Amino acid sequence: MPYIEEASAKGEEHPKQDESTCFLCAAVNDTHDRERLVLHRSRLCFVIMNLYPYNNGHLLVTTNRHESDLHQLSNEEMVDLFELMRRAVGWLEKAYNPHGFNVGINLGRVAGAGLPGHLHIHIVPRWNGDTNFMPVLGHTKVISQGLDATYSLLRKIIESEESPVG
Repeated sequence: MPYIEEASAKGEEHPKQDESTCFLCAAVNDTHDRERLVLHRSRLCFVIMNLYPYNNGHLLVTTNRHESDLHQLSNEEMVDLFELMRRAVGWLEKAYNPHGFNVGINLGRVAGAGLPGHLHIHIVPRWNGDTNFMPVLGHTKVISQGLDATYSLLRKIIESEESPVG
C-alpha cells in the first residue's frame, strides 16, 4: 500500500487519454470499417476487432462516446453496449464454436486497461487446451487465423443475420 500511495502522490498514474489520440474515437468518425476492423455499428455503440488479439476472434464492444466512467454512461448506452456484447458472442459461437469466453471490462490503467479513457468490453473466445508454452517462454501468442480472414468470416455471419430470410 505505501508503494501505491507514493506513486499516486508523485502523480505517476498515466494521464487520461483524450479523443484526439483514441483509436476507438478515430474508428467512430471513419467510414472505412474494414481498414479500422469495425464489424458492426449500432446507434450508440460498435464492435471492433482487437488489432493485437489474445485469441482468434478477440473483439471489443464500445460506446461511440469517449467515456471512461461506467457511471457516466446513459441507460441507453448501457443497454446498447450489452446487447451488442450478446450479439457478438453469438457471432463468435457461429464462427468458431468456442468452449467458452472471457468477457470483461478493465476500469482504469491499474486494472489492466490499455486504453483507460474509452470504456470497452473485451470478448475473447476460449477453447479447451488453447494455452501452450509460447506465452510462458516467448511472451507471445500463436494466432492461427489472420485478421483479414477473421473479419471476412464474422462479417459474413453478421450480414446473414441482418438480411431478411424469405
